[in-house]
Amino acid sequence: MASNYKNAKLDLTATSVTTLYTCPVATTSIFKSILVSEDSGNADTITVTITSGSSVFSLFKVKAVGANGTVELLTTPLVIQESEILKVNAATANRLHVVASFLEIG
Repeated sequence: MASNYKNAKLDLTATSVTTLYTCPVATTSIFKSILVSEDSGNADTITVTITSGSSVFSLFKVKAVGANGTVELLTTPLVIQESEILKVNAATANRLHVVASFLEIG
């Protein structure tokens, strides 16, 4: 069983729901950090969900990110299981960057 530390990064250039990470088959991932930074000088919001099959679960619904600020979304590790998808979307395009750090175990 291999374990690999990884990260996923997005520049949210649109307001559509965007996949940050899809957990591979036969893998469990433990997210240690999800950082969101605002780089335009304007406060904004982000929504984060997990999709499991046809079900969508809200993790952060319209979470505020201050102008030129950075927010750590996780206070404890988050487990993402095989085939689950972590998705994000910004209220406004071209303001938010997302960086997630995680351990894949497969």
